[in-house]
Amino acid sequence: MTTIRRFCCDDLLRFASVNLDHLTETFNMSFYMTYLARWPDYFHVAEGPGNRIMGYIMGKVEGQGESWHGHVTAVTVAPEYRRQQLAKKLMNLLEDISDKIDKAYFVDLFVRASNTPAIKMYEKLGYVIYRRVLRYYSGEEDGLDMRKALSRDVEKKSIIPLKRPVTPDELEYD
Repeated sequence: MTTIRRFCCDDLLRFASVNLDHLTETFNMSFYMTYLARWPDYFHVAEGPGNRIMGYIMGKVEGQGESWHGHVTAVTVAPEYRRQQLAKKLMNLLEDISDKIDKAYFVDLFVRASNTPAIKMYEKLGYVIYRRVLRYYSGEEDGLDMRKALSRDVEKKSIIPLKRPVTPDELEYD
């Protein structure tokens, strides 16, 4: 049986095996701690039998006005637990928090342009490619900014794709 619960400090010492996938972005401990302290509602773990970490999602809420949105910083599932809808459950949880609690207009995420399986999964979840970000990953690989409109964005303005790619310098950060 899988339990989805809030991520806690102890999990930082237990989730390294989930991060071994070459497509998973890893960060330093202070980065994870910042998210845990500032956006605890957006940081969840999927835990299996024997308290084994199967996957996690880490995100935040940011922006102003119609750019107020939930952001998926990382979602990953250990290879042995994939194809069980865990990523979908974690994504749905973050979307619900963004929509119902924080009243965001949309949820966004960045994905490597070469990560076709992830792009297809996000598209099945209702995300669209909003824009391409040139050399987003380590200054080498392009990233895709994908978005999903939430209930507050009645006219779906947040997901109208940009016609040209952007550079990382053109991104807005909070």
